[in-house]
Amino acid sequence: MKRFYFTVLAMLLAIGASAQDSNNETPVATPIAVDEVLTPNEARQRRGFSTDECFVPKGQWIFGGTASYSTHTNEDYKLLVVDDIDSKGYTVNVAPMVAYAVGKNMALGVRFGYGRTLLVLDNASVSVSGNDFNVDYFHRLKHSYTGTLFWRPYIPLGYSNRFAVFAEVQLNMSGGQSKVVAENGIIEGMHNYAGNYSQTFGASVALQPGIVAFVTDNTAIELSIGVFGIGVDHVTQIKNQIDGGKFMSSNANFKLNFLSVGFGVSFYL
Repeated sequence: MKRFYFTVLAMLLAIGASAQDSNNETPVATPIAVDEVLTPNEARQRRGFSTDECFVPKGQWIFGGTASYSTHTNEDYKLLVVDDIDSKGYTVNVAPMVAYAVGKNMALGVRFGYGRTLLVLDNASVSVSGNDFNVDYFHRLKHSYTGTLFWRPYIPLGYSNRFAVFAEVQLNMSGGQSKVVAENGIIEGMHNYAGNYSQTFGASVALQPGIVAFVTDNTAIELSIGVFGIGVDHVTQIKNQIDGGKFMSSNANFKLNFLSVGFGVSFYL
């Protein structure tokens, strides 16, 4: 029994001595940087806009685009103060896109767009304060073309490589044609018609951020909206193939442009 007590006492003394030695150890201080100078790349990483996650690897091709079609037919339709609307028409837009990843999470590409709109308005009437205005014949056909060179950096969201945001910088060149034929009263019992033909050329620089989400390994859906743009447009118009005129306009905006909302599908190959 005494031998057992001496054994337990020796073990307790050994544990106490080791604990005392560990408490007497001098802790090692971790150096703290004072007035640390960061490089531009390091500063971007601190903000979180740079990441080691590879969402789009260098050398990857991206194909995709958007397409839309709509049509309408109105018979004796009423819209606010406009009565007896008889009209029909359609709008079609296509915009294929191809891009190449020149670096990790960075793509350079081109986009081409075509749009066609037809409006046939055979009748409409407006009555304001006892004054009646009628439109008996108005036809308009418009074609538009757009070419875009864009640069798109991606910022992955999380670590799943399924979601990312991007800020697409665009350089746009556009053109279009428009033909309008409208009734211009009755002369000597015969309907008189007037026609206008116009050509439009424009250029703009725009910023369009968005979000992309992969639904399969190679297929993704994209949603974007314009927030900034600077552009200029030049319009040349000829009336009845006799009279001519010109019009030029410029614009700059920094706001949500709901007319430039884009929704499309892309394939990453």
